[in-house]
Amino acid sequence: MENYIKETPWDRRNFNINTYELTSTTDEALKSSDKHPGHYTLKVDPLESPKKLLRHGFYYVDTLIEPVCTKEKLNLFSNEDTLISKEYNSKDINEIAEEVFTHGRFHRDFNIPSSMADLRYRNWVKDLQANDQICALYYKGGLAGFYAYENDKVLLLGIKKEYQNKGLAKAFTSQGCYTQLKLGHDQLRTSISAANVTSLNLFYALGFRLSHTIDVYHKLNRTALNGV
Repeated sequence: MENYIKETPWDRRNFNINTYELTSTTDEALKSSDKHPGHYTLKVDPLESPKKLLRHGFYYVDTLIEPVCTKEKLNLFSNEDTLISKEYNSKDINEIAEEVFTHGRFHRDFNIPSSMADLRYRNWVKDLQANDQICALYYKGGLAGFYAYENDKVLLLGIKKEYQNKGLAKAFTSQGCYTQLKLGHDQLRTSISAANVTSLNLFYALGFRLSHTIDVYHKLNRTALNGV
């Protein structure tokens, strides 16, 4: 397969079709997505004209804002009733993952059933646990959520519904960031949907500032696909 088509097996297991990321917007790359059936992700500069993308069947799904924060600029918020720990019950973490992620780009994709988008998040959280990339968040001794990361990137923040809107997110997230920085990173980065205003405001309060943005397009090439 052409070197600008990258297979994404972590998505294939959820959607039961071939899944790819297209790494170029050249005419040759776009034409290749017409030849190989499956679901495609394409990330482009927002200033790039989408005309040729639309012509090849790609459709817009999201804009990702990618802020960064140096360890010197991280704002720490404390709450004596909160605790971050590597000790947790996997089943409890999985139950939180089933209820809190509803605004991802695959949830916004009209070609992907919501149940499959939910499954993608649940499997991702299980992978993160297996790779020791999750910390549990506790409030007054009860499990309130989790914080997931990879190297210098903040990946996911999941807080149980009964603990949301109680002013805990800043304390939980800043504790997670501080724990992550202690691993030796000079700065942290994350990726947030432009539609997720709550998360944008949260990370801005923590000291994160905009680095750049990316527009995300999807495509479903139904050729030779059965039942999709």
